[in-house]
Formats: sequence, structure tokens, C-alpha cells
Amino acid sequence: MMKKYKMLFWLLLSMLALVGCGSRRHVEKENTTNVPSEGIDSNSVVVGFSQLGAESDWRNANTESMKEAFYARHGYSLVFKDGQQKQSNQITAVRTFIQQDVDYIVLAPVTETGWDSVLQEARDADIPVILVDRLVDVSDESLYQCWVGSDFELEAKKVCEWLNQYAIANGIAPGDLHIVDLQGTLGSTAQIGRSRGLYEAAMENGWDIVDAAEADFTQARGREVMASMLRAHDNINVVYCENDNEAIGAIKALEAAGYTVGSDILNGEVMVLSFDGINKDALDYARQGKIACIGECNPMHGERVASMIEQLEKGETINKLNYVDERIFSALSDVTDITVDGEKYSVTSP
Repeated sequence: MMKKYKMLFWLLLSMLALVGCGSRRHVEKENTTNVPSEGIDSNSVVVGFSQLGAESDWRNANTESMKEAFYARHGYSLVFKDGQQKQSNQITAVRTFIQQDVDYIVLAPVTETGWDSVLQEARDADIPVILVDRLVDVSDESLYQCWVGSDFELEAKKVCEWLNQYAIANGIAPGDLHIVDLQGTLGSTAQIGRSRGLYEAAMENGWDIVDAAEADFTQARGREVMASMLRAHDNINVVYCENDNEAIGAIKALEAAGYTVGSDILNGEVMVLSFDGINKDALDYARQGKIACIGECNPMHGERVASMIEQLEKGETINKLNYVDERIFSALSDVTDITVDGEKYSVTSP
């Protein structure tokens, strides 16, 4: 009997030793339903990615970029969670990643505020957090390792300067521009930057901002908000949409109400401006002149994030903020280049 107890004791001790030697990169397979069928390699670098949702074509392209970079990359395993546009879902996802003891957390936050507590939990667990696309407003910036994405205010400055130069080239007085702003998700980095760029340009140039409302970066809300604005105002001649999906919805609402969408403001057409340059229908509209100008927003962040993680794995230092290069599109020949903050940008065909 005593011999049997001793054997049981050593068996339990051996099992505990095996558990203790397990890699922190191991994630239970049942918690990784969004990874390839072969599951998680316990020897790989495990990345937990919390995407805010799938509200736009840009977001879907961004998600695919991340999946392609890590699914196909040797030595990495990706755990993907869709937040469905809810911060509470994303906070739960981050806490799940912490419980799973992933190596890195990649977060595309739905809004900027409300992240201090969960990011502190990640830091306490010694898991670096990399932000993608949108920033967070936290009391301690060391709560995240770095960020990669777009300069949304610069995007706005480019589009607004294009509008300014177009108005000058066509003899349109600043006060004759009556603009409505179809805003993105309020509180998101993209919305804050693109809205701020518009209002600063309006103040500087003397433009009339008629109205502004949240359109959630979606086509359905873009159409709904545009229809509502048309019922409330009869002098709108420029529609500033904070992404392509909103622009498509706005165009459908304008045409349903009997308006002609185009660039000839002086003869009653309504000009549409947009951002992203990903949606095929939006690019077709741009080629037709229905969208007069698009500020590009590059969604292909997967390889950039993977490169950052590889640098961190080697112990290298990387920049806190990492901006991607972006262009400005227009099929109109009135403006061939613009200058913003001393930098010259060519206007290219969509």
C-alpha cells in the first residue's frame, strides 16, 4: 500500500513539473475557433487580435491583412476576436487573451477612451499591446507598446486643401460652399481626425458647415443621415463623408431625392468627398466623378505589425507611432497637386 502511494506521489509531481515547464505561448485549442484547423502550435509566437468589427470594406480589408500576415507566417499563431462594434466585447477579448497567456495583444479599438484598466491588466501580465488603426486616450502611454496606422487629420487636410484649390480654380467663393459632415463612429480616432481637419479648414477658408451627424462608417447610416439632412436643409452642395461606405449611402440618398451628384457646384450639382479608397463601388464612383475626391486610408497593416513583433522578439526598439504612406485620388483635372504643411502631394487617378 505504501509503495502504491509513493508511486502516485511521484506521478502527480511529474505532472506538475510538466505543467510548470509549459510555454507561455500555449493557448488552449478550444478557445481558438477562428484559427486554422491545425490549431495552435505551442512553440509559436501567439498573437491575440481584437478587431473592432466589420463595419466597412476598409475594416474587412484590414482584418484580412492581419490574418494573411500571421496565418501564413512561419512561427506565429493568431487568435482572432471580432468585437462587433462594442467596446465591452473588445475588453472581454483582451482579458481572454490575458487568461490564455498570449505573447502579444493587437488591438484595433472602437473608441479612444475607456482602456486604462484592461491595458494595465495586460501590462501586469507582461504582455505587450500593439495598437492598430486607432489610438487610445490613456493616462499612461506606456500601457501600449506602439501604434501603426493613418494620420487621419492629415488625410482630412489633404481632402480639404483639394476642395479649396478646386473652388479657387472654378471661381467658387468660400461662402458659397455649404457643407454637411457625415461623421464616422464618434470618439474613434478616424472620426476625430477627419472632423477636426474639416472644421479647421472651414474656419480658415470661410466655408459654411451646415450640419453634422454620426453615420457610423456604414452605407445604411450614410443613406439615412443624408436623407434626413436633405429634408432639413435646401442649400447643401458639398457632402463630406468620413469613409467610402457613407459616401455610397449618401449618393444613393441624393439621387433618390432627385439631386445630381457631381462636381459642377455652380450649376446645382452636389459634390461628394470621401476617405479610404478601398470599396470597388466607391472607386467606380470616383472614376465617374460622382465622388470628387478620396483621401486614401491604407488598411494593409498585417505585415507591418508582424515586422514590429519580429523586432520586439529580437529586443530591438521601435517607434511609438508608425504612420503609413497614403495618396489622394481624383478623376478631375482641375487640381493636379496640393501642398499641406509644407509637403507637396500629387493628385492621382483612382
